[in-house]
Amino acid sequence: MIHLYLGLLLFSFIITSILVIPFINLLYRLKFQRQNQHTLDAQNNRTPIFDQFHNKKAGTPVGGGLLIIVSVSILFACLLPILQFSKIFISSNYKLNLELEVIFLTFISFGLLGLYDDVHKFFNFQKNGFFGLRMKHKLILQLLVASFISFLIYFRLGINFIYIPFLGAVTLGIFFIPISTLIITAFANFFNITDGLDGLSCGILVISLFAFWILAGSSLDTPITLFIALWIGSLIAFLYFNIYPARLWLGDVGSMSFGATIAVIAVLLGKIIPLIIVGLPFIIEGITSGLQILSKIYLKKKLFPAAPIHLTLQKAGWEEPKIVFRAWLATIILAIFALWLGIN
Repeated sequence: MIHLYLGLLLFSFIITSILVIPFINLLYRLKFQRQNQHTLDAQNNRTPIFDQFHNKKAGTPVGGGLLIIVSVSILFACLLPILQFSKIFISSNYKLNLELEVIFLTFISFGLLGLYDDVHKFFNFQKNGFFGLRMKHKLILQLLVASFISFLIYFRLGINFIYIPFLGAVTLGIFFIPISTLIITAFANFFNITDGLDGLSCGILVISLFAFWILAGSSLDTPITLFIALWIGSLIAFLYFNIYPARLWLGDVGSMSFGATIAVIAVLLGKIIPLIIVGLPFIIEGITSGLQILSKIYLKKKLFPAAPIHLTLQKAGWEEPKIVFRAWLATIILAIFALWLGIN
């Protein structure tokens, strides 16, 4: 089966590579791109930290996540029936249609939340009276969607445990639902926060997915293994255009979807601990950003020179590619550690 998965990864890479340049051109025509400093000033919607380090990137198209979501979803919908018709052995830890329902509900629903946020942000609909989401409203929606997904996982798939290395499966009972909801929501936001440097979040994600690809394969879960193979192939094609200097950014449509989806995959596999280990860069980014906000609200001062942590490193004089490549290297080591603990 490994030859099949590798071939499908390459196929997904080729298809996305063919589509990505026309997609970038489409985003330019739609003016779906980061606005320049003059436009931001005129809208009274400045982001000083971004302007200080990244204003030269104004005009870069945003929305690469939409291409990946559409490509992976269509490829999966076309390829799975072909594999079933070809009598290729397909194993699933849970009922196939229910497992796919949870994965793609997460992949698409969080993508739609992010897409709405992107459209609202880049076309300034709030100024024109269009309904816009504040941070707390967005968080409430994320929690509601994540809760619904966790209910499906608990009641329809019967999952109520996590695997603890050296201890085995630990049953959580009904408490599985709030824990799963928290993990899904947290990673959706942690990924979104991390997506601030060219190639940072997607490079970390590709490495993390390779680890979960191996974990899914060791669990003999064909749908998840197939999904991750297609996802990695599409991400690598996108990453070619996302590394410094980026020609295409992911956007909230991708960052919210991808963070939530890798969390759901970890929940389905019972591999929460490996997720925490390999996802440590995302967690650090999210926690430093959260602590900065809380410090400014309650202490009336900044805890860090800038947040999240990659901005602090930039203020310290680190060049953007240096931060990104070192984050990738750290994730490789973390992925190896996560595999060491996660394979049973």
